[in-house]
Amino acid sequence: MAAGVTELRRLEWWLEELEQCINGGDSVCGPRKVADELVKVQVSLNNIAGKRERIKILFKKIEDVIKYLDPQYIDRVAVPDAMKLQFILAAAPDHAAKLQRLSQIHIQQQEQRHDLTDSVKTLLEDYNKMTLLLSKQFVQWNEILVHLEAAKEVKPVAE
Repeated sequence: MAAGVTELRRLEWWLEELEQCINGGDSVCGPRKVADELVKVQVSLNNIAGKRERIKILFKKIEDVIKYLDPQYIDRVAVPDAMKLQFILAAAPDHAAKLQRLSQIHIQQQEQRHDLTDSVKTLLEDYNKMTLLLSKQFVQWNEILVHLEAAKEVKPVAE
């Protein structure tokens, strides 16, 4: 435990010495911290970037460059999906039969969905036709009632 504390103190002392060497600490201001200076540099860069459109564009392209430098990027781009499927099937031959069975089930379900969709369309068309016919019938009955009521009102009342 004491060795760990001693080692920690020695690391702290070494870090302070390093900061002093980097920053050139003087007796008036004292040693400046590296992190503080890095924050100042970052703020300055952001201020400069905010004023210049070309620098904004470059900062955006840095993310693309980092993405392109990733070793797995080439694998994602260069390997076609068919080859990836072959890799998967070669790595798991016992699952190929299950995958084939699931593919057949999926095809059957697609056919069932298609049939069901057609049935629902037919039912909706029949419903719409029935609603239209009922509406026309109600309009006809309303006209008949209006004529009967008008005829009833025209007849003179026998005294």
